[in-house]
Amino acid sequence: MKQIKKALSLWGRIIFVVFILLLTFSFAMFQGGFVSWFIFYMALPFVLYSLLLIFYPLQDIEMTRQIHTAQIRRGQKYSATVHFKRKLSFPLLYTVLTEKTNSIALRKRNPADNRTMFMPGFRKSHTWRYEIDDMPRGEHVLEGIELEVADFFGWTKKTKMFPLKQTILVYPKTHDIPYRAIESSYDQGAMAAPHTLVKDTTMATGIRDYQPGDRVSWIHWKSFARTQTLRTKEFEDRQAEDLFLLDDRKPSDKFELQVELTASLLQSIVRANSSVAYLSIGSTLDSFPVIHSESHLQRVMYHLTKILPDLDRPAEEVVSRDLQQIRATTIIYVTTKLTVEMVEAIRRNVKNLNTCMCLVLSNKGEKFDKADEAAHQFAVSKGFIVKLVAPENFASVFTEVGRK
Repeated sequence: MKQIKKALSLWGRIIFVVFILLLTFSFAMFQGGFVSWFIFYMALPFVLYSLLLIFYPLQDIEMTRQIHTAQIRRGQKYSATVHFKRKLSFPLLYTVLTEKTNSIALRKRNPADNRTMFMPGFRKSHTWRYEIDDMPRGEHVLEGIELEVADFFGWTKKTKMFPLKQTILVYPKTHDIPYRAIESSYDQGAMAAPHTLVKDTTMATGIRDYQPGDRVSWIHWKSFARTQTLRTKEFEDRQAEDLFLLDDRKPSDKFELQVELTASLLQSIVRANSSVAYLSIGSTLDSFPVIHSESHLQRVMYHLTKILPDLDRPAEEVVSRDLQQIRATTIIYVTTKLTVEMVEAIRRNVKNLNTCMCLVLSNKGEKFDKADEAAHQFAVSKGFIVKLVAPENFASVFTEVGRK
């Protein structure tokens, strides 16, 4: 259907240009005189150029795109260069290049950010470098470059789509958050985890044979110098809480801040050599049972890059059954709106829960309504830690753990 419309449009323009040519010629023939023939000869070059442009093969043109920033953080700048090349030296006038994308967020931007007009003339090549400031988080697919050429008066227009599909990943913006275990103990502490989450590298207790995966910083170099055999220091295991991170994808004007906080928390925990499980509540439940390495963290970051605020039901209805599977002693719940029902769902379904810290996104100086205040007070009365977190105090999430 699209091809039929395009063909009809092309033939319509041909008929229109030929009609102008015949009209001016007829006027000159029947009217006679200098003025009428002058009008005909003035229109003739424009008409002939329009007819030649109709038959100019756009297949002669080659288009390539070079992306300079394939992976960036939200708010950073994206830049790319488009190279326009052709073999024929047919003079081209008004030429427009447009970057086409299926990303709604990018399409809402200023059209001038991803469009340019130039006049190649007889030139066979052209380079267009463009930048988009303050990129939105997400997975943005660039479908290709649309080329449009036109004559002097727009009588003839031709377009061609060059499919150059590439993907831009705009990861959530992250903040440096110093990590401190909410509850931890040595050896036989009451809340000792079933596996070691942190090794206290200040307390070496012996050496053992080197095993693949041991860090270089753990190698006992003095022993290696004597025996030429790799040996690894043994440290006292510092056992920390079973940590579970939970967040919801409720539609909110603070959703991007929520994603940033979640990404920052996960990054902080993993880079502190700790481990965490993560569950994201939305139209789908996305679970990551174990996150303790950079490769695990990258998979979660990819998930956080694509998520949308798509939770259309109360979070406790969606996740109540999954909460029963949680065996963690410590939960961090990140949300933009804390409810009494969700607090009750966590208390009722998580059997081994010892500590729950609720991080509620807020703006500086924001006032909460009575329902929000009641939910916060109810959570505190049940032993939960409630913290109102604004972008200014992301860094103090772990270092100032305390009740609201």
